[in-house]
Amino acid sequence: MTAQVDYLVVIFTATSGASGELLGSDEKELVQLVWQVVDVKNKKLGKVNELLIKPDLSDLTEEKEEEDVVEESVEEDNRFGADNVFTATSLETALNLFHLQLTNEVNSTGAGTSVCLCTDGQLHIRQVIHPEAASKNILVPDCFYSFFDLRKEFKKHFPTSDLKALNVHIMAESLSLPVDVPAMWDPSVTLDPSAILPAEIAVQQTQIMGSIVLALLSEPFCHTFSTQERVSEKFESGTCSKMEKVCDNTVIRARGLPWQSSDQDIARFFRGLNIAKGGAALCLNAQGRRNGEALVRFVSEDHRDLALQRHKHHMGNRYIEVYKATGEDFLKIAGGTSNEVAMFLSQEDQIIVRMRGLPFIATHEQVLNFFSPEDGLKDMCPVSGGKDGILFVRYPDGRPTGDAFVLFACEEHAQCALRKHKEILGRRYIELFKSTAAEVQQVLNRYSSAPLIPVAPAPLVSMLPTVSLLPSPGGVRDCLRLRGLPYTASIEDILTFLGEFTHDIRPHGVHMVLNQQGRPSGDCFIQMTSAERAIQASQRLHKHVMSSQRGANSRYVEVFSCSAEEMGLVLMGGSLSHTHTHTHTRNRSGTGLSPPPCLSPSAYSFAPAPPVMSTEAAALYPPMGQMLLAPRHLPPGHAYYPASAQLYMNYAAYYPSPPGSPTTVGFFPSPSSLSSLASPGGLIRMPGLTYSSNGVKDLINAVQAYQSPAESVSLLSSSLIGQSSGGDAPLMSLPALMTKPAGQYLDLTLL
Repeated sequence: MTAQVDYLVVIFTATSGASGELLGSDEKELVQLVWQVVDVKNKKLGKVNELLIKPDLSDLTEEKEEEDVVEESVEEDNRFGADNVFTATSLETALNLFHLQLTNEVNSTGAGTSVCLCTDGQLHIRQVIHPEAASKNILVPDCFYSFFDLRKEFKKHFPTSDLKALNVHIMAESLSLPVDVPAMWDPSVTLDPSAILPAEIAVQQTQIMGSIVLALLSEPFCHTFSTQERVSEKFESGTCSKMEKVCDNTVIRARGLPWQSSDQDIARFFRGLNIAKGGAALCLNAQGRRNGEALVRFVSEDHRDLALQRHKHHMGNRYIEVYKATGEDFLKIAGGTSNEVAMFLSQEDQIIVRMRGLPFIATHEQVLNFFSPEDGLKDMCPVSGGKDGILFVRYPDGRPTGDAFVLFACEEHAQCALRKHKEILGRRYIELFKSTAAEVQQVLNRYSSAPLIPVAPAPLVSMLPTVSLLPSPGGVRDCLRLRGLPYTASIEDILTFLGEFTHDIRPHGVHMVLNQQGRPSGDCFIQMTSAERAIQASQRLHKHVMSSQRGANSRYVEVFSCSAEEMGLVLMGGSLSHTHTHTHTRNRSGTGLSPPPCLSPSAYSFAPAPPVMSTEAAALYPPMGQMLLAPRHLPPGHAYYPASAQLYMNYAAYYPSPPGSPTTVGFFPSPSSLSSLASPGGLIRMPGLTYSSNGVKDLINAVQAYQSPAESVSLLSSSLIGQSSGGDAPLMSLPALMTKPAGQYLDLTLL
């Protein structure tokens, strides 16, 4: 609460973009500023002043000195009802002119000295003047850091009024004020708030606001303007405890920040809105580096809602995405419980610099000497507080991590310290970065807490065989997998890419794969009518270029054939870890995600689960052995879709990897139908072996998935086969002849 001011300055702004409740949300420049002085004690209105501002044109830089010209128009040019009309060509000139004219008018009256602005809502000050001035590095006059919200003052006498629905027209009507202006602008009936506000409306709005202020000052209201709205001049750093309660309606998540941005840069982006003390927390990735995201906590829900309107506003050349977040999200990043960190950060108005890559034996004295060498040959940047201004980061067992945080008393010393980036301390070069209090908390929490994934204990049953989670390779490969699609690709783009093979797609046979965020992963599965057409499509379309109708980007797409079982596994939430047979073999590990059983389509079939251990081994572990001897099969879930429909749900899974060999993903179990045959097996010949082969051992390893007994392998000399340019050609007997796995570069010939 403050005393009644002597003068109120009713002010109204207009930009070259949206108006009304969307004012300032489109990042357009200020083009019009209208104000009128109200003498509170004498209850008189001053002259209406209008200031026209030309937007800055960066490409018209000639004769820059002549741009900052202020002209006062003559009275006959005053067409919009303003008593004085001024013109300025830049925002800085306009703000200085406004402050000069206001000071002269108040001094000429001589009835008092205290002045405060008054606006219709918060947008004119918080969303127009301060953000544009911050983006252009313009110093704002002190009068713009406090103001009265006319809507809140009006609500004190009309408690049932809705602040968001109020406007000058409703307030004037409630106060029974006569409106002489015929072309009244009523925001309540404006159909398009994104439309540009006509120039004469600003003057009309200002005149009506002045009349409302006089009505509130007069009887029967006799209102006292004493509760001012404050705009924070600078961001205050501080600490946050994990036990502190943070309201969910005051936190936002900003994404797309430049990696070198600091909490001060975030505060500058949200200039005009009040951020809570220590309320800007930069997020780090798993490697401890900034990931371009930040969580920001505001003092109230109203400021949070205004921050959401700055979605996709620019910080430099990058646009920043702004989303809602929760208090729990903020505490995970900025909250801490360490007393050592709290004492380190208790020194306010300090600049924090992070050191990375320190020798593990580094001491406080070495760090102090690094920034302030005794020889004096290099720049001196003293550490604030000496040893107390240095915080080493350690593991829970006390081992150093190689990171440290250092405090400096002012920005000049911090910039001097940052110039020592990659200088040598001991035998290592040191990386230096400007840091924040929230980053200190994150780094300390990460290193001092217990690991998120503890070390897995040893298995109870060590004799369990390796069971592959991949589907059997014997399925018909009548499906296509497209990898590397443009992220904007649609179903129509895929059909255009397939061309003549579009006629071979089954009904509803195109399935897009999404990632964990629900966005396209660049993969797609397609069900074809036959395996022959699938193979032809993969051979003809592999690495052809696909274009997207919704974007200008085009990419080459890899096309592979696969089975329906492999496709179903991925689309149900799992993943494959295969290796495709190309010149450069590449392994990718899957995510191990399994589909939610309650959402499994009834059309997806599950094979009966065979015993995973022998009866003799199960007897050694009675409780567990019986379960492993007769495992329970996974039943299908609720039938959300008809059993006849061949549907696969796109659960948020990572994109699958190409097919791989048994040596990397486990053994393919032999089909029971083949192992039960009475045939002793097939005989195959493997020509082309290298002369440096280790013999039978290498051959057994090559076919270990096919249950080939060692006694059935024989190496033949060249005299038996005939002189050939390749190596020895073995003969091998297999219990059952199976398909050659991908990744085995052998020429198998059935004998």
